[in-house]
Amino acid sequence: MKSLTIQGKKRESVGKNSTKALRNADQVPCVVYGGNEPIHFSADVREFKDLVYTSEAHTVVLELEDGEAIKCILQDIQFHPVTDTIIHADFYAYSEDKPITMNIPVILTGRAKGIQSGGVLRFNMRKLRVKAIPSKLPDTIEIDITPLKIGNKVYIKDLRNDDYALIHPDNAVVCMIKTARKAIVTTVDDDEEDADEIVATEQGGGEELNNEEDNE
Repeated sequence: MKSLTIQGKKRESVGKNSTKALRNADQVPCVVYGGNEPIHFSADVREFKDLVYTSEAHTVVLELEDGEAIKCILQDIQFHPVTDTIIHADFYAYSEDKPITMNIPVILTGRAKGIQSGGVLRFNMRKLRVKAIPSKLPDTIEIDITPLKIGNKVYIKDLRNDDYALIHPDNAVVCMIKTARKAIVTTVDDDEEDADEIVATEQGGGEELNNEEDNE
């Protein structure tokens, strides 16, 4: 898995006034857990660009001003409800020999046979919860949907391997090809429920992928 570096500065004060001053200066108040005690620090909001606004998962090397380097993962992040700017982030320090759990993006590749036949792709799980030692964590989980026909599904059990564990039940459906008739929307509720469905068109077979980012 790819690793990103974030430059941080330890915080001497963690009160509301200090936190507000940091945010006004485009600094993000952060905490890293997992060690002997939590470490409070701040980092420039620009440091988070390649970590947060991406479809890939990354580990982090937190470099503090005193020369300390901490390997960690982003555990939680909070955004302002109006401006959508980052207002707080939690990290978790890890060891190379101990398993950690992360949300890994799912990438669909290929052109499904069922789509070419007029079917609809339903992409149910865009990220999967994965547990493994850091060296075994994948950047993404790729699924080749080329052989899928109408009615075919990809289950969690189809993706299991020896490198990492998937924290989902075997019968959970990651993606599937449905018939176009079932995808017809007749009510507002149905429209919301089937928002992730991509309908094939006569001109080009339709869009197969509709990846969206979600923050967690």
